[in-house]
Amino acid sequence: MATNEHYDPSLYPHTSPVDADLPVSEACVRNQQPIAEVLAQELPAAGVVLELGSGTGQHGAFFSRRFPRLQWQPSELADRIAGINAWRAKARCHNFLPPLILDVAQDLWPIKQVDAVFSANLVHFIGWNKVRSMLGGVRRVLKKSGLAVFYGPFNYGGKFTSDGNRRLDQWLKQRDPESGIKHAEQFILAARREKLRLLKDIAMPANNRLLILQKYQ
Repeated sequence: MATNEHYDPSLYPHTSPVDADLPVSEACVRNQQPIAEVLAQELPAAGVVLELGSGTGQHGAFFSRRFPRLQWQPSELADRIAGINAWRAKARCHNFLPPLILDVAQDLWPIKQVDAVFSANLVHFIGWNKVRSMLGGVRRVLKKSGLAVFYGPFNYGGKFTSDGNRRLDQWLKQRDPESGIKHAEQFILAARREKLRLLKDIAMPANNRLLILQKYQ
């Protein structure tokens, strides 16, 4: 996720104004509370949650503090690891685990089994081939009946759900023609091929959705 100069230290009680050089995504600041409210109802009470595409690490800092019985396992590409570790140092939560270096397209993931998977604003940043590889990886590491939660914008009925999403899609394709907002129906079908069925499709603020999938074999 892109960094942003806006920073609200009240959201992170273990930080101070001198910490303003931490990588900060304004999108994380906006969406973490609404997401947390849903996760509180949907995630298991305890266990390991693998976060894919952890970005700045803000979600890990925020959610690990709010769900102390969950082990929050961030993962990212190598060049993002330092930022995540900076947030771990400031959060000081024992359940905010050291980040794993992970490209969702790789065949072998550096973790064997988890109770749940979470990802925010990743699916539209990658192409369909990587999405399919990611779903295959989720199937391999997710325990039976475990949940996979994906947050972000999706199209429905072949259409954008807002002008803002249309503009976002144009921007994404300018930086990477393979990326772009995915059609929810195609994403759900690709997930079913990996034994992941849709349980809930929840409307979220700013024309985003939260898709909750469950591994059934």
